Amino acid sequence: MKITQHNQLLSAITCVGLTSKPNDASLRIFVDEIRGALHRRGVSLLIDEVSAQTLGLEGTPFDTMCARSDFLISLGGDGTLISLCRRSFAYHKPVLGIYAGQLGFLTDIQTEEISRFIDGLFAENYRIDTRMMLEVSLHAKGHIQKAVAFNDVVVSRSKISHMSTVRAYVDGHLFNTYYGDGVIVSTPTGSTAYNLSAGGPLLYPLTEALILTPICPHSLTQRPLVLPVDFEISLESEDDTVVVIDGQETYSMNDFDRISVKIAKKGARLIHRLEHDYFDVLKKKLRWGHM
Repeated sequence: MKITQHNQLLSAITCVGLTSKPNDASLRIFVDEIRGALHRRGVSLLIDEVSAQTLGLEGTPFDTMCARSDFLISLGGDGTLISLCRRSFAYHKPVLGIYAGQLGFLTDIQTEEISRFIDGLFAENYRIDTRMMLEVSLHAKGHIQKAVAFNDVVVSRSKISHMSTVRAYVDGHLFNTYYGDGVIVSTPTGSTAYNLSAGGPLLYPLTEALILTPICPHSLTQRPLVLPVDFEISLESEDDTVVVIDGQETYSMNDFDRISVKIAKKGARLIHRLEHDYFDVLKKKLRWGHM
C-alpha cells in the first residue's frame, strides 16, 4: 500500500496552530485550556485570524500559522477538520481533531480530555494515521483548475425536476453512463459520508481504493464499484449538473469540459490516541450490535 499508518512521530513541538468551528464563540473556554496546556510545556499557540475574530483573540494569517506550526488543531466537528485538512494540504502538517458536540468519525478527542491528551503528546502516547485524499482536476478549454478532496467528489443534478446523464471513464476509456441523480467518487474515509447514504460500501479508512457510487440510478443494474487507486476517473455531463467537493465547494459542470479524479500524491495526516479503534466508532455511530 502506498498510504498506510504513518509511524514517524513529531520530532519536536514548539508551535501549534488552531482553527475552530466557524461562528461559535462558546469554544473560547476550550481554546484557553489548550493554550494553557501547551504553555506549561513552553509551546506557543497560533490561532487563524478568522477563528480568532469569533473568539475575541489575537489571530495569525492562515498560511503563516500553517508554516510556523508543528501540527494543527481542529476544534469543532468533522466538517471543521475536513476544511482544515484541505486548506492546509500544501503544508502537509499533522492535524489533531478535538470535537465539541457529538462524536464524529474523524475527531476522537473529547473536550474534557484536552489537557490529558496534550500531556500524552509529549510522552509520545499517540499515533499519526495517513488518510488518502483525492486530486481533482477541472478541465475547461485547455485550462486546468485543481482542488483536493478529503471525503468525496460528487457530480449531481442541479435541479430536482430532471435527471442527469454522467459518463464515466477509467484511464480514458468509457466504462459506464450513470442516468439518475448523479455519481459519487469517494475515498475510504469518505465511505461513511454521502457514499453511505447512497448505499455505497464501507471501507476501512487506511485502505487504498476509489469508490464509485451512483445516486438514485434510473436503472437497478447500476451498483457501487470499488477500484484500485492506480486508475484515474473522468466524468463528463452536458446536463445542468454541479460538481461538489466535500460539500464545501460547488462548481457548475457547464463551465468545464470534464473533471478527472485520482489519488493525491500525499494524504492527510491525522493525530489519534493510540487506543483509537475505527470499529468502536462504527459501533457507536451506526449502533451496530444494538437491539
